[in-house]
Amino acid sequence: MEKALQTMVDNMPAKTGKSLDEWKLILKQKSFDKHSEAVKYLKTEHGVTHGFANTIVTLSKEENSSAKDLVQAQYAGKEQLLPIYEKLIAYVKSLGADVTITPKKGSVSVIRKRQFVLIKPATKSRIDLGLKLKDKPVTDRLENSGPFGTMCTHRVRITDLSEIDNELKGWITEAYQQSV
Repeated sequence: MEKALQTMVDNMPAKTGKSLDEWKLILKQKSFDKHSEAVKYLKTEHGVTHGFANTIVTLSKEENSSAKDLVQAQYAGKEQLLPIYEKLIAYVKSLGADVTITPKKGSVSVIRKRQFVLIKPATKSRIDLGLKLKDKPVTDRLENSGPFGTMCTHRVRITDLSEIDNELKGWITEAYQQSV
């Protein structure tokens, strides 16, 4: 969990009167079709500020979605990219037992002590692989992070299994080694 988010969760009991788990139980008893409805409920019925309400609802939804469901949703209509995703995941898992795979709504974070890889189905025919590589020069293939912003330093566009070659594996390994 990101440091700022963890701080918010840690401060939640003092600022809202309940822990995240207590808020999750309250939301579980209700059923909201939209994120905004749940946020409004927490704000109006419980006096929770918008920032905390949004965080509570978001974290409640993430918990209710299994990792497999999140990945399936990301690749709906992009099923031809799944073999690329699976090969990337197999490789990052081979780097060490300290690798954590964390699917989110639109991407999958790969974390050691901090995130070092981000896998995102960018289009129907391409996966964008974000890498956190300190002081690594940009090349034609190892691009600037682009849409990843500060989450990653570099991006590699992958459209075919053959592109998961030794060069790419080397960059992934380097990012893994730097993430301690």
